[in-house]
Amino acid sequence: MTEQDSLEKTPSEFKFTFDDSVSEWNVNHREWLKTHDKTWDSLATGALIFDASNRILLLQRAPDDSMPNRWEIPGGACDDEDESVLHGCARELWEEAGLEAMHIRHVIPDGAGGKPGQVFTNRTGKRFFCKFSFEVDVVDTRDVKLDPKEHQDYVWATEEEVKVQRMREGDREIPLTNAIMVRVVEMGFALRKARQDA
Repeated sequence: MTEQDSLEKTPSEFKFTFDDSVSEWNVNHREWLKTHDKTWDSLATGALIFDASNRILLLQRAPDDSMPNRWEIPGGACDDEDESVLHGCARELWEEAGLEAMHIRHVIPDGAGGKPGQVFTNRTGKRFFCKFSFEVDVVDTRDVKLDPKEHQDYVWATEEEVKVQRMREGDREIPLTNAIMVRVVEMGFALRKARQDA
């Protein structure tokens, strides 16, 4: 069995719990779009993963993909086979980082007016998506396994390292994909800190 084969699971195999605050996304993405009267082509998700040292997982995009060599959180488009948007988040996390979702905490309010969700287009500008990012606890943060077709490296970055987009160790640059990704990650750190201080 290859490493990639071991990362293939069916959506029903993902077992995780979630906070009541994200129950709105515990439906298939098509149902969510219909219920919310949205005409976007689909939904996408992102997973903010923190380790015990409050560092966030960032993945470096493959050199031959769009936004080559830039850094992002794990995530991607929901599939029709995904039981729910939350299952889509768990699946993308598994496929891109080899990490198993244990608990989905909350959605990141990264959109206009402090609401969750960022609308974006595909590369051609013909399809519209809305991406919701969630803070996710995983079974074991030490088990990162990348899909080399999508990502080439990963780091665990502190809030300060994200702000300057540079790792202290080795003085390595970690340019994030875009301003939206910067905002999502910064909001994730702020919400985590507020929860820990409460």
